[in-house]
Amino acid sequence: MPWKNGMGSTTEIAIHPADAKLDDFVWRVSMAQVASDGPFSSFAAIDRTLLVLEGNGIDLSVAGEADVRIDRETMHAFPGDQPTSARLVEGPIVDLNVMSRRTAVTHDVRRIKFTQSQDFMISAQTIFVVEQGEIEVVAPAPAVFLRARDAVIVDTSTPKLTLKASEATQVIAIQFR
Repeated sequence: MPWKNGMGSTTEIAIHPADAKLDDFVWRVSMAQVASDGPFSSFAAIDRTLLVLEGNGIDLSVAGEADVRIDRETMHAFPGDQPTSARLVEGPIVDLNVMSRRTAVTHDVRRIKFTQSQDFMISAQTIFVVEQGEIEVVAPAPAVFLRARDAVIVDTSTPKLTLKASEATQVIAIQFR
């Protein structure tokens, strides 16, 4: 779908509620290919967290503050209604953007590395995005295989989720409360 500012496009991973648009969602997770420097779209009353999935990074300037470098090891949370611009670090990137309406919900984003099986207790709406490697979602049944950039969404009706990796794997866990 086109960016709100018309300067690119994004792939929506999930949005809540399911029929929401860019001006009325409660939360949203998306990926974008960023090929040039420029301003970010403004989203009133939205908090954002940005991660770089591919590429050398991006320098983010929010509300005239000093630039923050975001690369494959870092992330940055910022208000989506503040003037924000970005400058690419040595070429294009693919980013993951998490947004939540601050009057309704908050979000927490973590990168998790593991090499075997790991159980996750689910206490809130949670999205797992595979960043590197492959995982098998083994509980609840039936098993599902996910590759890089695939995602699974669970809520508290699934109190425990078991993810199994056969190689070094990194997932991004996003919780909405």
